[in-house]
Amino acid sequence: MATVKIPYAKRMIKLELPEERLFGVLTSKAHDYVPEAGETDLVRGALAHPIHSSRLSELAKDKKNIVIICSDHTRPVPSKIIMPVVLEEIRSTNPDANITLLIATGFHRATTKEELIDKFGEKIVNEENIVMHDSRKQEEMVNIGKLPSGGDILLNKVAVEADLLISEGFIEPHFFAGFSGGRKSVLPGVVSEVTVLANHCSKFIASKNARAGILEDNPIHIDMLSAAKQAKLAFIVNVVIDADKKVIKAFAGDLVKAHEEGCAFVSELATVDAKPADIVITSNGGYPLDQNIYQTVKGMSAAEATCKKGGVIIICSACNDGHGGEAFYDWFANASGPQEILDKIMAIDACSTIADQWEAQILARIQLKHEVIIVSDQCDHKLIEKMHMRAAASLEEALAMAEQLVGNDVKITVIPDGVSVIVKG
Repeated sequence: MATVKIPYAKRMIKLELPEERLFGVLTSKAHDYVPEAGETDLVRGALAHPIHSSRLSELAKDKKNIVIICSDHTRPVPSKIIMPVVLEEIRSTNPDANITLLIATGFHRATTKEELIDKFGEKIVNEENIVMHDSRKQEEMVNIGKLPSGGDILLNKVAVEADLLISEGFIEPHFFAGFSGGRKSVLPGVVSEVTVLANHCSKFIASKNARAGILEDNPIHIDMLSAAKQAKLAFIVNVVIDADKKVIKAFAGDLVKAHEEGCAFVSELATVDAKPADIVITSNGGYPLDQNIYQTVKGMSAAEATCKKGGVIIICSACNDGHGGEAFYDWFANASGPQEILDKIMAIDACSTIADQWEAQILARIQLKHEVIIVSDQCDHKLIEKMHMRAAASLEEALAMAEQLVGNDVKITVIPDGVSVIVKG
């Protein structure tokens, strides 16, 4: 028997399969990568040797209002490691700077104080000025220009008023932006819903270049990069993490060059060859990425790339926070099936994009080709079923359900962490 461990919430699920049925296990080499130094030293080293940029300490000299865009609770960015080093670097030359941490919630709910403490630690939460972005508060936005696609760039005024704008984040494969990190801190991180909707239109989501691992000619990336440049994002600090959410590499410096180097590193580690199978088992990487169904679509998209048409995708995801978006949920709860959803979404022009339609579009695309089973003992199964998927309380139960659909002797491919890989056909 072969044993595979799959991340789920804050623990691992063990799966045992007959060797002859296991067609492949697709994992990122990041999980076995041996870093050159400890986590803090990696971040310090990146700041000491920025890519295509002066040091952050030099950029911060004489600046009065410094804003650091920070990821929210839905991202496993190790801010406890990154932020103390960044703050130390800034204050080494500008001890009296007015520093604001702007939480990039994008289209998500606000991060709670408990989640902030879990992310940053009590010292930073108690001592630093933290502002929560809300994309729906138009009075907090300033129009700074246009996206290449034509939409308005409405940026949080806290970012607009900064005389030095920087960001922290992490780089991983992203299912339609190519990679996370870099420019994504601005769009969708700290812009208005108006800007997010323009960028996440159905035409862009449907592009063959809007896939994991692709930046070139990716219309979503092109818009995002333009927004970050117009926002004057001057410096980024991005890390790469392993399966234990530990920093294995850090990149700092220029918005474009530092991000490109980070993406090249991730691509080298994360790219795997597809192993087409009738059953594909995956996860959304465990906590915090598997808190809701909305985020779980990311892991499903990796499975989609190696699941045979008509096959079954099983994804282990706690989804303890439910669907993750009322608008996202309504697309499914109010439709007869995925084809109806796709037809309606593709008929919406870019100027009329509806909240969360992009996530619904991708999930519906997956559902048209595959049965999806979510393994969760923390989410209402009726909610999952209303979204045209199946639910199981355990992986064993899900596998039995899948075998009833496609047979009990078919090959199985496992992607333990669906958000960590770029699956190439």
